[in-house]
Amino acid sequence: MTEVTSVPAASWDQVFASAEQERALRALESGSVVLLPQLRFPLREDEEQLLSPSIAGDSKNVSLDPARGAVRGSLAAPAQLELLQSMMLRFAASSATLTRNLFPRYAAGLRRGRASFRPIEIEGRSTSWRKNDTRLHVDSFPSSPTRGARILRVFSNINPDARVRTWRLGEPFETVVQGHRRALSGPVPGVSYLLERLGITKGRRSPYDHVMLRLHDRMKADLRYQSQAAQSVHEFHAGCTWIVFTDQVSHAAMAGQYALEQTFLVPLECMQDPSLAPLRILERVLGRELA
Repeated sequence: MTEVTSVPAASWDQVFASAEQERALRALESGSVVLLPQLRFPLREDEEQLLSPSIAGDSKNVSLDPARGAVRGSLAAPAQLELLQSMMLRFAASSATLTRNLFPRYAAGLRRGRASFRPIEIEGRSTSWRKNDTRLHVDSFPSSPTRGARILRVFSNINPDARVRTWRLGEPFETVVQGHRRALSGPVPGVSYLLERLGITKGRRSPYDHVMLRLHDRMKADLRYQSQAAQSVHEFHAGCTWIVFTDQVSHAAMAGQYALEQTFLVPLECMQDPSLAPLRILERVLGRELA
């Protein structure tokens, strides 16, 4: 099952020793969660008013567009919206500094995606099965194809009441793929082109993107798999930060409220061992090129 590797860090701009960088990199690329148990993201006094589910309105998360810096998914008044934007921009910049310092190998190719603020309690939230993140899954973006680039995410639990954020962690990626391989057929010819032309996707889906979406959906739809797959429960305490390749690590968020998250894309060529990437594992198991 997925392991959790702890790395000591006292600040978001900490400079890590080369041995610590190497240990964290090996763990991350091998499919572990890299936990920084003492790394708290401090809120400013005026930002504490943002710790309310009403900030998100009817949305699951509030997101920050990396290109425009615009906040989406919030019903906050203009003054609060400006404060929310400032907090999320600060988290995005801090996460980028941390990631480049801990994984310098990725620095040159690191691309910043959306940041999110998650003020809604996960447990008991009503949603469709496809969007139900309490079910084990690996991440794939339906409207934003990665074409094999890695999905790296930085999470921080900022709960003010010391409540944990509970995840289930599942089987290694190759084990997941082997169990669902019969369902991982290729795309219908012409569909990727049509989705791009209609503006449904931002860029054309590769066969890899199609297979990853199929895997994501098959994992979530299979209730027998959800209950019988090898898995463990991990609680991320308030005031900690964790980093994970969510396209590789089978995970499910079960409970918790108030977290920040920053997404990055890491090109395959930046990896120390590209053979461990989902793209290469899928190609080996399925016996065909996907990108």
